[in-house]
Amino acid sequence: MKSVGLTFPPPPLSPPRFHHLKTLQFRTLCSSNPSQSTKAIETDSRPEYKPGIFDDLFLKLFRNKMVQEVGWNSEKPGYDGLIEVANRLMVRRSNSDAREAAVRILRSLFPPFLLEIYKMLIAPIQGGKIAAIMVARVTALSCQWLMGPCAVNSVDLSDGSSWRSGVFVERCKYLEESKCVGICINTCKLPTQTFFKDYMGVPLLMEPNFSDYSCQGLSCNRVAIPVSRF
Repeated sequence: MKSVGLTFPPPPLSPPRFHHLKTLQFRTLCSSNPSQSTKAIETDSRPEYKPGIFDDLFLKLFRNKMVQEVGWNSEKPGYDGLIEVANRLMVRRSNSDAREAAVRILRSLFPPFLLEIYKMLIAPIQGGKIAAIMVARVTALSCQWLMGPCAVNSVDLSDGSSWRSGVFVERCKYLEESKCVGICINTCKLPTQTFFKDYMGVPLLMEPNFSDYSCQGLSCNRVAIPVSRF
C-alpha cells in the first residue's frame, strides 16, 4: 500500500485555547520517512522546554520498548529516531493493529503488578478522583520530554464538581514532529485512552487540536462527564 503524507493547515493567528475534537472516523496513512511530509511546520512559536535530568532515560526506555515491538530501529539518534520508529509502527498495519501495538508498548513500561494494584486499590477511591488527579500530576511531571511544556488544569464535571485532573499541552511535540494525524490518533490518543481505562481504571479523554497542535487531556470517573476546562 502506498504511503501518503498529510498536509496540516497553518496555525491560526489567534487560535482558541481549547478545541473539541468529537470524532475522527477515518484512516490516515503517513510516510515512513517524516522528512517526506508535504508540510514543513513552523517551530518558531513552540514553547521552550529545557530537558530534565531523567528525560534522556525516559526517551531511551520508551524508544527501546517501541523498537522491540516494531522489530526495527532508526539510525537517527534521540527524538528524531523515535519519530521514525513511530512511523514504522504504522507501516503495513491496520489502524487497529497499530493501536494494539501501542497499548502493548505502554503496558511494557510498567511492572504488571503495579498496574493491577493501581486499578484495584487506587482507582476506586473517592469515585476515581484520587487516581485521576494522580495521573494528571505524574503525566505533567514525567512526560514533557515527549509532549513538550504542559500543565495541570481543572475539569468541570457534569455532577457540578471540579477536579484538577486535566493536562493541557501547549504545543505537542509528538504531533508536530510526526506531522501526521494517523500517528497521533493511532499511536497516542486512542491507545493511551485504552491503556488508562482498561489497565489503570482511569477513564481518559484526549482532545488534540490539529490547528495549533495543542492537546487537552481529561481524566475523570465513570459517572461524571467533563463539560469544560480552565
